[in-house]
Amino acid sequence: MTAWREVLHAFVATWRAMLSDSAAMMLLFAGGIVYSFFYPLPYAKETVQRVPVAVVDQDRSALSRQITRYASAHPAIQVVAVSADLREAQDLIWRNEVAGMLFIPSGLQSKVAAGRAAEVEVAGNGIYMMLNKAALNGLAQAVGTVSAGIEIKRLSAATPSSAQAQAQRGPVGLNAVALFNVREGYGAYVVPAAAVLIIQQTLLLAVTLLFGTWAERGGFPVRRDVAGYVGMWCAVACVPILNSLYYFGFVFWWQDYPRGGNFGGLMLFTLLFAFAVSAFAIMVGNLFRSRERSAQLLVCTAMPIIFLSGVTWPVEALPDVLKAARWLIPSTPGIQGFVALNQLGASLHEVAAEAVGLVALMVASVSLGYWRWHRMEKAQRRRWSAQVPSASPAANQL
Repeated sequence: MTAWREVLHAFVATWRAMLSDSAAMMLLFAGGIVYSFFYPLPYAKETVQRVPVAVVDQDRSALSRQITRYASAHPAIQVVAVSADLREAQDLIWRNEVAGMLFIPSGLQSKVAAGRAAEVEVAGNGIYMMLNKAALNGLAQAVGTVSAGIEIKRLSAATPSSAQAQAQRGPVGLNAVALFNVREGYGAYVVPAAAVLIIQQTLLLAVTLLFGTWAERGGFPVRRDVAGYVGMWCAVACVPILNSLYYFGFVFWWQDYPRGGNFGGLMLFTLLFAFAVSAFAIMVGNLFRSRERSAQLLVCTAMPIIFLSGVTWPVEALPDVLKAARWLIPSTPGIQGFVALNQLGASLHEVAAEAVGLVALMVASVSLGYWRWHRMEKAQRRRWSAQVPSASPAANQL
């Protein structure tokens, strides 16, 4: 019972220390709440629509006007300029007034009427990836629709019905259905992964800030023994558990992102991730001796970490060293596991590799963290003994 009382005492003391530090509380809880509304805001529309484009029509034929009408009717793009001058359309792209351009060369209709191959060109502004993709795809689909109609008319002349002509034009039908990201939006793709990173980074910054503060003051709120470490570890682990419940239980529902694929597995994985990331934060926190140093060094690590997770950048494109090193960060298995469980409905068996990665990282973080924790205690005792003045012979005689 004495050991459990010491663990409980360390648990309460750690929570008291966290609650008494306003900056740490901002990072632990307020930061996650602010991010939950601020980060998804740019992706609220989910899909890009009505991207401005220009059409350069040098053919000035019925076919070119039909292509322009189909482009104007496409929901992803909006034709804002039609001209025969290529330079004028290029200037519009340079001035960011349009995101793409369709070039229809002269003689297009005559080539199509003669049965020869005819080509049009599309160009986009590659600086803005989402706008560029919408503009190029929209223009290409408009041209493809007109081209398919021309081919069906030719086939109809040699077949009894238009249905047979359409069957010859597309013998294999394609019906694409998005199973999980049903709207195929960017927010539903990136925010669930970024939420895990937010939970990790806010905890990491807060814990390192607290450790730096305690090191500056020369005193820690808990004893530097096993019971003190376990109590502190459990107290810190409560923070990612609460933040995970907030994000997965409320934010995803509020933002209407795919969720709830495997609730039981999600809860078990949340506990595993919480204890792994808290042990990792304590291990890193033991390295800091000043309050401000942690923010200076860690605030710029979020972007590399999200790329290493394998969500926004393919793992196959990473160097072999980074492929192995990325598993040293809890967010890597955490993001992959949470997305699979919460969005894709995977089973625990299907995220076994991520779970094993978290367990291995937790064991290593606890071992290194406690070793550093205990070593700091010995060093502090040596400093204290060196600062105590030795008794004078006269005092000994007295």
